[in-house]
Amino acid sequence: MSTSPYSAMQLDALRELANIGSGTAGTALAQMLGRPVDISIPAALALPLADAVDAVGAAETPVTAVLLPLQGDLDAVVLLVFPVQDAERICVLLGVEPDSEIGRSALGEVGNILGSSYVGALAALTGLALEPEPPQTAGDMLGAIVASVLAARSQATDVALILDSQLEVEGESCAISFLLLPAAGGVDDLLVRMGVET
Repeated sequence: MSTSPYSAMQLDALRELANIGSGTAGTALAQMLGRPVDISIPAALALPLADAVDAVGAAETPVTAVLLPLQGDLDAVVLLVFPVQDAERICVLLGVEPDSEIGRSALGEVGNILGSSYVGALAALTGLALEPEPPQTAGDMLGAIVASVLAARSQATDVALILDSQLEVEGESCAISFLLLPAAGGVDDLLVRMGVET
């Protein structure tokens, strides 16, 4: 895997975004679950697309993904990726069957809360007007989901922003990957808006 094309200062700015978004997300999820939620941000990466997928997991890994297209000043899609066992754990915490329509809807709402929290932080730090569209939930292999998202987009994505989180609800740990897939040049634009020149 190649290294990030961004400097330590630029990655620090992205980590700051991750920290603000995770704090908001943790509060919102705790209210939804009625339990304490802790979200840590071990990594914030901006990588070429192929490397970004590898950083999240092997292309053949089965995952549950929540897709949030963005409207507004940035042409982008948010993709939240849950390993299958962690998606099941979240459903159990919510008291719903993992492979049911209600389970998928509940995961979509969790993804919506997490994605909207990060997007809200991004909007606050950059001044961009950003609004997530309703969530779409899918289960498939990681590579197939990313390929289908990219195939549906009119503009090419060159660099993806990844925020890898560990979510803990009353001792139950789950992994979540947040991917922002902007149109070409989108991550550079974000960094400039955050006052960190590329």
